[in-house]
Amino acid sequence: MSFYGVTDIWTYVLGALGIILLPGPNSLFVLSVATARGVKAGYQGALGVFVGDTILLALTALGAASLLRAHPALFMVVKYAGAAYLALVGLNLIRSAFRAWHATDASLPKTPTAESPAHLASPFKRALAISLLNPKAILFLLSFFVQFIEPTYETPAVPFLILSVIVMTFSAVYLSALIFAGVRLAQAFRQRQRLSAGLSSCVGGLFVWFGAKLATASLN
Repeated sequence: MSFYGVTDIWTYVLGALGIILLPGPNSLFVLSVATARGVKAGYQGALGVFVGDTILLALTALGAASLLRAHPALFMVVKYAGAAYLALVGLNLIRSAFRAWHATDASLPKTPTAESPAHLASPFKRALAISLLNPKAILFLLSFFVQFIEPTYETPAVPFLILSVIVMTFSAVYLSALIFAGVRLAQAFRQRQRLSAGLSSCVGGLFVWFGAKLATASLN
């Protein structure tokens, strides 16, 4: 029995929830932006993620995954571009954290908040790029979504839209929680600049790891 072309919807709900809760570059970037620049900038980053995910969902519906599979060279170009961008974001975070760490030794007056790293200056554009430069996301969406769409349903767009709304709703709630958590973290870190710098370098290392993982991804 299906729900408007969606088979086993509750299994999908649990699976989508688990996927959203897994740490990834999108959620980590939004958390970093909110911690560095506040709620408004955090939601600008979240909006970039929403737009990027919407584009990926639309491309998946139009067969983008099949296109990448049919043209391995295109997949390689997008893959390495995405890997390089994630690594660049991570290295910028590490560099900013290094500067903040050594700034605590200088005899300069401390400001309430540290200067925001340059890569956090345009959160919407950065989050959009991080979201889109991930060909594995398109392939994953296709392999995951197709399991819950009834092949014989007369209007395939309906179940696809239902599945998309569910995962986007989870994403919105989760990113909102990360944004407000980031603001609370910023308040706690204002008087602990070395701790803040240390955690920022860890986040930067995770972004470099995400880039390396994407660089070694395959079409299978």
